[in-house]
Amino acid sequence: MTAPLDTRPPVLVVTGDFVRTGGMDVANYGLAHYLARFGGPLHLVAHRVAPDLAALPNVHVHLVPRPMSSSFLGAPLLASAGRRWAGYVAAQGGRVIVNGGNCGADDVNWVHYVHASYQPPPEGGVLRRLKSRLVGTVYRSQEKQRIGLAKVVVANSQRTRTDLIERLDVRADKVKVVYYGIDPARFRPGMPDERAEVRQEFGVADGEPLVAFVGALGDRRKGFDVLFDAWCALAGRGWDGTLVVVGRGAQLEEWRARAGAAGPGVKIRFLGFRPDVDRILRGCDALVSPTRYEAYGLGVHEALCSGVPALVSARAGVAEQYTQSMKPLLIQDPESAEQVASTLERWRANEAEWREKTLELSKELRTSTWEEMARAFLDAISGR
Repeated sequence: MTAPLDTRPPVLVVTGDFVRTGGMDVANYGLAHYLARFGGPLHLVAHRVAPDLAALPNVHVHLVPRPMSSSFLGAPLLASAGRRWAGYVAAQGGRVIVNGGNCGADDVNWVHYVHASYQPPPEGGVLRRLKSRLVGTVYRSQEKQRIGLAKVVVANSQRTRTDLIERLDVRADKVKVVYYGIDPARFRPGMPDERAEVRQEFGVADGEPLVAFVGALGDRRKGFDVLFDAWCALAGRGWDGTLVVVGRGAQLEEWRARAGAAGPGVKIRFLGFRPDVDRILRGCDALVSPTRYEAYGLGVHEALCSGVPALVSARAGVAEQYTQSMKPLLIQDPESAEQVASTLERWRANEAEWREKTLELSKELRTSTWEEMARAFLDAISGR
């Protein structure tokens, strides 16, 4: 017997990756997973799609190559395929969702990052500087043109909404805010045995703080250079903590060498990419993220959901989720290593109290799952 045709209108989502790692990647995965289970035909134009998502019966995957593993080189191919399938889906009366400047479409644009809000300072040799300037110029031009086409723009924070209005001249009435969700089963407070296991893995003694930094070490945006200076300063004051750095990037080996030359009192472990960030967070006492620009900050959100106090820049979008009692953990000037160090000392002086406050916030944040985010997203683009 032939299965009945699905007559519900299709949906297209265009993004680089639909996977469960990374801020916008896992957000797109969460939205797509919900649409695949509760919507009509779902078309995904991407470089990568998680196998479990691709295997769902009403999902149609249109893979686009990423030449030389370069997102910049793959971007024109993604945009071209996205426009082609957008025409098909729109002709069927469906919805088209693109991400930022990755594709021009006149329906929905989900913005996770505003390139016009942060221009990294030139670093490296002449060729690297020229490449950085070229990439930044292209991305800023594309986002201004392509975001402007959308009828509805969804921002991941009020910070992003303000940047869209002030920097890209997007009409305020077009921009809706939908915060990211979370997998509450994965990102949850750790049990004593889980915490002990992680601390044993990293050789951290009882009573010694284990602090995490999660982010790429490829540019200065995440602020690791400021945290490194703060950590060295704290070591000079007798600080006995261990810093674990989760993330890779072009400067990973350079930072390993600098940490090794800083002396035995500066205890920093570089872990590179780790698929078990949730497990590591459950063993940590705090997370530090002195980011210079962050449209949201899912890594901080994940730490808070894990019951881990997170010291983050006040200008990051995720800071909007902090209760009044948690605001002393916000870093007002992420360029100041001394302010980062003093904020860490403030946390350490009342470690148990900050843990209790974070556990209260964790309960609230963990109620907003990826499924809840997807429903809020659909309400926003439907005008509800």
